[in-house]
Order: sequence, then C-alpha cells, then structure tokens
Amino acid sequence: MTADAGQPVELHAAVDIAVIGAGAAGLMAGIWAGRSARSPGHPPVRIALLDGARRLGAKILVAGGGRCNVTHHRVDETAYAGSSRNAIRKVLGRFGVDRTVAFFSELGVELKQEETGKLFPVTDDAHTVLDALLAECKDAGAQLVFPWRVATITRDADGFRIQRAPDTMEANAGAQVGAANGGVPHASPPGIRHSAVVHARRVVLAPGGMALPKTGSDGQGYSLARSLGHSTTPRIFPALVPLTLDRGHFLCSLSGITLNATVELRSATGKRLVSFTNSTLLAHFGLSGPSILDISRYYTAEPNGRLFMCFIPGETIESFDGRLAELGRRPGAPSAVRILGDAGLPDRLARAMCDHAKVDAASSLAALGREARRRLAAAVTELELPVTGDRGFTYAEVTAGGVPLNEVHLDTMASRVCPGLFLCGEILDVDGRIGGFNFQWAWATGFVAGSAATASLDAT
Repeated sequence: MTADAGQPVELHAAVDIAVIGAGAAGLMAGIWAGRSARSPGHPPVRIALLDGARRLGAKILVAGGGRCNVTHHRVDETAYAGSSRNAIRKVLGRFGVDRTVAFFSELGVELKQEETGKLFPVTDDAHTVLDALLAECKDAGAQLVFPWRVATITRDADGFRIQRAPDTMEANAGAQVGAANGGVPHASPPGIRHSAVVHARRVVLAPGGMALPKTGSDGQGYSLARSLGHSTTPRIFPALVPLTLDRGHFLCSLSGITLNATVELRSATGKRLVSFTNSTLLAHFGLSGPSILDISRYYTAEPNGRLFMCFIPGETIESFDGRLAELGRRPGAPSAVRILGDAGLPDRLARAMCDHAKVDAASSLAALGREARRRLAAAVTELELPVTGDRGFTYAEVTAGGVPLNEVHLDTMASRVCPGLFLCGEILDVDGRIGGFNFQWAWATGFVAGSAATASLDAT
C-alpha cells in the first residue's frame, strides 16, 4: 500500500481466523481452531490470537489464590445466571467437566478435587495451567501476538478488517512477541507483529468483560460486539464482588474474622429469593468471602433487595430462641457469650453480637428476659445487612451482563447477526458462581467457537 508523502505506510497482514483476546476462552478457541484443522489433507489454517496485554494470562494466574481453580466436579446450568438456563445447559453439554479433565490431562496438567468440589492442578500453581495452554497453542499452530490491542473491527466483502490501537503499535515496535510470563515463546505470522491492520476471514470474539481491569479487561469487547450488530444487556455490572457496609457498622470493626455463615437475599416484599452458605469474611470495608461473592450479583440485580445473615447456619430466630430458652432453664445456665462461642462464633464476634442486641455478654441465660433473648436470637440468625454498594470491577472476579445468548447459535457460538463472527467467554451474558464455574464456561464456549470457526472455513 502506498502512502502520501510524509505519511507512514499502513502495514497489512492476513489470517484465516483472528481470535480477539488470549484469556481462558480465547486460548481455548485458538487451540481447538488449530486442532480442528489437523485432519489429513486439510489445508493449512492461519490462526492468530490478538491481545492488548503485555503479559498474557493474568486472570488465570490470579485465580484461586494463584492456584487456578480450573473447574468444579459438578457443573450444571443452576450454577449460572444471566441468559436462560436452558441455553446455558446446551452450551455446557458440548464440553463438560469430564472432557475438561481429560483435555488438561493430555496437556500434562493433572487435576485434584478438594472437599469443596473445586478442581485444581496437583502442582497448586496456576503457571502450570497457563504454560500448558500456551504450549498447546504453539503445537496447534495458533500464534499469539501481543501487545496488539484491537481498536475497531469492520465487516467487508472478504471477512473482517481489524484495526490496531495506536498505543500498542508503538509498544510493539520493540516487543518480544509471545514471551508470556517467562513461558513458551511464539513466533508471529509474517507481518502481523508490526501491522496496523489484520484481515481475517473469521473472527472469534473473546475479549473478556470488565472485571479486574488491571489485567486488561476494560470492556472494549462490548463496543466491538455492538459495532458488529450485537446488543448488550441494559446493565453490565460486577459479579463475584465484595460488598460494602457503612464504615461505622459494628461488623466493620471485626475485620479479619472468617466463619461459615448463610447469607440470604429477600425481595422488597420479603420473599426469599436465594441463599448461600459458605465461608464469610468480615472486612474493614464490609463483607467478602465465597458466600458474599456468590450472592453479590443477585443482590445487585434485585431492585430494593434486602440481605440477611445467619451466623449459625441451619438455625432460625424461632429455633435459636427456643434453644436459648431451654438452656436458660437448666441449672448452671451458661452466659450469653459462652453459648454463642459454643455455637461457633469467635469471641470478638460473640461479644459484638451481644452488644448489638443490647444483652450483657456475661449474664446468665437464666437472667435474660423474653425480649432480650429474642433480640439476641434475631441478631445471630437474621441480621439485616445495610449494604451500601460493592467494591466495583476492580475487585470483581467476573462480569454480569453482556451479549445475550439468543444472539448466537448455541451449537457453534456463531453470531446470528454477523456472518463469520463467533463469540465466547465472559463477553456473553452468563456468569457463574465461585468455584471454577466461570472457567468451565470459558473452556466450553472456547471449544465450541474455535472448532466451529475452522469448520465454517471448510463450508465456503
């Protein structure tokens, strides 16, 4: 291409399949696009994964406290929210947990199941997972190119014109493409590394969402999807995110306490909507831990919803009140703080709960009047949490909302509105519970989209 005097030449490159984003879903799509082209006599397929990050796999490396919770031993549609569960079930069925375990075993990554049902690599090191995926990309012929941030994608007669953002053009001039985290180096397809434009016959959109923006998830993928004719849900918001309380709330003064608790969401009319029982962390800003992260997206999505906590799972106001009354009738009845401690509450929390209920922690249960006893039972089993908000995308583990599943063909993840486009991963309106469910969604959708993208080339 010629340029006007004084203007730089805009370099172009061409591939068969461009995968936008090299996170979990994008890597999976690239691998299976390459694997699907391995059949004897199949013509070569040029595959490039374009990612704006300087170091790949940041979300994989931080997942599960640096161990990477690859999946869960039992995954079904009930663990997800967003689009219809029937649609989610159909997609998950294309690449289930057994296939995920077998796939990683083929890559040399053996998984172990913990008591919670979560599956981790036996090495307890997320680098094991990332390095295996990067190596398999190379073996499958899928080339990684980064930092190469996509600015725009436009449809043309031959496929797609992918324009690179100027900020990564300069950064890429002296970059070593493909040396991710000291892992496996990858050679770029000729011309892509320094190209301003990539032409692709097919595009797999796997840019992630907006959670953990320090890893490169800035929401640009939603703009790209909309520019290609897709819609996104009216709201896109943080999920699996810690919740905040007013700093003056007594629970904030108990920062550092972790215990098993039940959190329950109720509608404005009092209808019980959803509850989770799991480890719960009291923090200086409010609340965190698996139970809080799981319920956060439901709380955020429910107008005027109310959140309650039971510090003794399985107990209700009535049952615990009856328990306190029965103990109070016994000779040598224990003190209020002791019975809370016996029920599993740490001493600091037990005393704080007594103070909150306006009950003398040292007083014998026998001395408690009916109203005081009832206040203590209510505080311990049905404490309403005056949530002020959440900690935002900076601390969220996943994004809720996105492109509705009814805009893609569930058997291929191909767009219903833009021929040649496939979508996978977090950009879709599907988010799962904590525990490996969101990775399983990434593996399943990446497999379907990557395989189908290559198959669609054969059909043309």
